[in-house]
Amino acid sequence: MSRILLISSNTARDPYPVYPLGMAVLASALVARGHDVRQYDSLVANQSEGLLQKTLSEFEPDYVGISLRNIDNVDSFTSEEAWYLSADRRLVEVVRQVSAATIILGGAAFSLLPAEILEYLGADYGIVGEGEQALIDLIDSIEQGRPAPSIVRGKSAALTGPSIGTPLWDREFVDFYFKESGMLSIQTKRGCPHSCVYCTYPNLEGKKHRPRDLEVVLDEIRQLQKDYGVNTLFFTDSVFNDSGGTYLSMAEAILSRGIEVRWSAFFRPHGLGSQELILLKRSGLYALEAGTDASSEATLRGLGKSFCFEDVVRFNQACSELDLPIAHYVIFGGPEETPETLKEGLRNLERLENSIVFAFSGLRILPKTALHDRAVREGVLGKDVSLLRPVYYFSPGIDPESMNRTIEHSFEGRHDRIFPPSEGLMRLAVMNRFGYRGLLWDRMLQYAQRKLEIH
Repeated sequence: MSRILLISSNTARDPYPVYPLGMAVLASALVARGHDVRQYDSLVANQSEGLLQKTLSEFEPDYVGISLRNIDNVDSFTSEEAWYLSADRRLVEVVRQVSAATIILGGAAFSLLPAEILEYLGADYGIVGEGEQALIDLIDSIEQGRPAPSIVRGKSAALTGPSIGTPLWDREFVDFYFKESGMLSIQTKRGCPHSCVYCTYPNLEGKKHRPRDLEVVLDEIRQLQKDYGVNTLFFTDSVFNDSGGTYLSMAEAILSRGIEVRWSAFFRPHGLGSQELILLKRSGLYALEAGTDASSEATLRGLGKSFCFEDVVRFNQACSELDLPIAHYVIFGGPEETPETLKEGLRNLERLENSIVFAFSGLRILPKTALHDRAVREGVLGKDVSLLRPVYYFSPGIDPESMNRTIEHSFEGRHDRIFPPSEGLMRLAVMNRFGYRGLLWDRMLQYAQRKLEIH
């Protein structure tokens, strides 16, 4: 069998460091096949080229798999520094300097623009989509001298239930991420059936929810608690509250098995109320992140949302009544945005009491999305324009600079309203320096509520 070095290239810490779950799942699948696998994390290694060279020289891998998490940070305010592919290209160069290993790319970022990224980074192969079986098959083909395409496409439909891999945790990495972020990530399902115009999840993971085996997930939680002392989790599902009720089964199982854990997740602000939230809170839910995305009826429709703002208000109220902190992520400037919808949206946000709002300006355009098609139709973007570097969509019906000033003025003096995104990151960084760990925005919300009480 082969020696395989898996590298997580992600070095972003904002809003908090995230465990390289995809790499860990690949490592588990390869080990089960009999390969000799070592995991390397660029963030844990503090981007040390010397340490990477040493690892390559000592391990002498036959294959190097590089997992690419993000192309950029999808924030229209940021500079060239937030474009990560230049650092990934340097990573490939360092591998080439020391090793003759075959280099294989993968990860969510690679799957978005595979041909362009493969050419820009100069690797040998790349895998689009889920890699557990696809990577094994590719290595088998190479080892047996069979021809293989430079870009291999994984078959997401083939991975369901027990066939979705479990991570091979690395103690050094677990200790690092738990110390730095105060939590670890676990996935309970893949896929997303919703039709948000900007989103790539349906293309990456399929358009149906594919739940993992419940007992396997529970075993992972127990393992993290027993072996690593981890008691706070974030479920990384694209949307946790699925219409089939898998998320409720997970909460019920946690309770019935007496597992004591704190957890958070990303929610769709529709389809669950007080009864469901009470169950979730009893199972350990302590805070929610909501994909609200827009705050006027026209812009919600423009983003392809199937709920209205009244649904958001009801959801927020239910969380407030149960003392569950909630963060709403809202994007301004998207399809159908006008000065009138902007005013409506800002007024509507005032109705979201006891919550924190993170606002963003513009939408990163990505291929194979309805937003890309719309941008081309509206002349916002040329059909053949490369999306390797960030390109943002702003509605032709609004001036972005004027819009940004209006949002800033509306949020001025509010500790529970964050814009631009860098403002939130700055506040989180301050809290980190004082030793706080976790989501952190829930503490920001507590501070904002105390300020309101004083005044």
